Amino acid sequence: MMLKIALAQVNFLVGDIDANAAEIIRTSLHARDSLKADLIVFPELAVTGYPPEDLLLRADFIKQANRAIETVASGIEGIDVVLGFPELLDGNLYNSAAVLRGGRMVACYQKNVLPNYGVFDEQRYFKAGVGPVLFEANGVKLGLTICEDIWQPGIIETNRKAGAQIILTLNASPFHAGKIHQREQVVCEQAKTAQVPLVYVNQIGGQDELIFDGASFVVDASGEVVFRAEEFKEQAGVVEFIDGKPLKTTCAPLYNRVSSEYQALVLGIRDYVRKNGFSGCVLGLSGGIDSALVLALAVDALGADKVEAVLMPSRYTQAMSLEDAALEAEALGVHYHTLAIEPVVGAFSELLAGLFAGSARDATEENIQARCRGVILMAISNKQGKLLLTTGNKSEMSVGYATLYGDMAGGFAPIKDVPKLLVYELARYRNSLSQVIPERVLTRPPSAELAPDQIDADSLPPYEVLDPILERYVEWDQAAGDIIAAGFKREDVVRAISLVDKNEYKRRQSPPGIRITPKAFGRDRRYPITSGYRGI
Repeated sequence: MMLKIALAQVNFLVGDIDANAAEIIRTSLHARDSLKADLIVFPELAVTGYPPEDLLLRADFIKQANRAIETVASGIEGIDVVLGFPELLDGNLYNSAAVLRGGRMVACYQKNVLPNYGVFDEQRYFKAGVGPVLFEANGVKLGLTICEDIWQPGIIETNRKAGAQIILTLNASPFHAGKIHQREQVVCEQAKTAQVPLVYVNQIGGQDELIFDGASFVVDASGEVVFRAEEFKEQAGVVEFIDGKPLKTTCAPLYNRVSSEYQALVLGIRDYVRKNGFSGCVLGLSGGIDSALVLALAVDALGADKVEAVLMPSRYTQAMSLEDAALEAEALGVHYHTLAIEPVVGAFSELLAGLFAGSARDATEENIQARCRGVILMAISNKQGKLLLTTGNKSEMSVGYATLYGDMAGGFAPIKDVPKLLVYELARYRNSLSQVIPERVLTRPPSAELAPDQIDADSLPPYEVLDPILERYVEWDQAAGDIIAAGFKREDVVRAISLVDKNEYKRRQSPPGIRITPKAFGRDRRYPITSGYRGI
């Protein structure tokens, strides 16, 4: 018996239920007519988009989502549709998968395992379902699972024992570095152990901090991947099953550490700007590596005509910084302005002179420069309806090497979760596609240029030392003693950890940014601002 299953890797907008339902109908009809599919599978909570967060606490939202199931069912004939939605049943809310056929729901499965770690807090909203649900298509019995279900032992085996010949799993699995390897390893092991093929459909697109990379795939009963969709791209692929066994077809390339992360950042910027209705974006271009990378990402995401750059030199800005910033904008075809901030800084200094009389010059004067730039950029953003992109990286955000209401001012922080060393790797990768960042920017010591002859190394350990310490403390939750025992100097560890601990208040006020590491500030790492704990 033959069964053709389509995998719908679609980019939905959270909360736009009517548009999502229309897209489900359109994609289903395309799969029926063009791909000749018998059945199509959509991601987890496709009707609402994922994650809907506290929208799930609104009764009107849940009612609209449940009505959308009726709309989709009545709008499709000739193909079975499996899709995720928040199901309200007997006063309880479930993360469910519906099977639609012939204008009605013929089966419905409630997610058994609700994740409550990292970026997930499904137990806040949903009640867990119990047991498997199977349905039949073209004489083949299919079991239903949703995302976290397949990460736990036993559920796939339970479905197989109940008679499932194929397992369908609906997912909204966020991207981070190396996540696709984890997914495929877990799924392949589960399929091989239970001796049953599995169809894994993942969401695509950016949603605030989260990126969903797609890379949907099919595994046969021996644990071999026989189909893989592309990363970061909407796609409806189809796999043919003969007597419950999938035929091998195309497998898109697997994750590459630097190029895949670059694509994730591009997708995150594109979707945040597009889904929030901005006309484009604006950013401050300093001639340094961070703003150069953000400029390239923004152009690749939106096109040069949607990006505006502003050069804002001060008395401490080196001539080569201005030259390099202009070269970057010109190489990418971006319109830019040069607005010297010295008159604005002078006005603030004159205003505050009486209050500051007798006080030595310190970081206050440096921060005034950054805050003048922030005011200028926000004014342009407000006037033109463009999103202001900040350019701070994860290393700087970790230790607070940024100015609150200055270079942290903005609406979106694309490289907020990108460590400094990775910034350089991403920049070199982008230059391998076409030279848009001058080589001098990649080789000169990084500097905030807020004081004479200033470089980052004056205030921080070298990034080759700092980044591995931060990874261990922030992402791995290692104690100071463990990091020192790994070979790092005590003074460097103490310095880095103390800076991380005392700058939570800054990070809490920073814009949202794209998550690409296993643990990002914000949804992943939630530390109190007011705390007696010290990591040293």
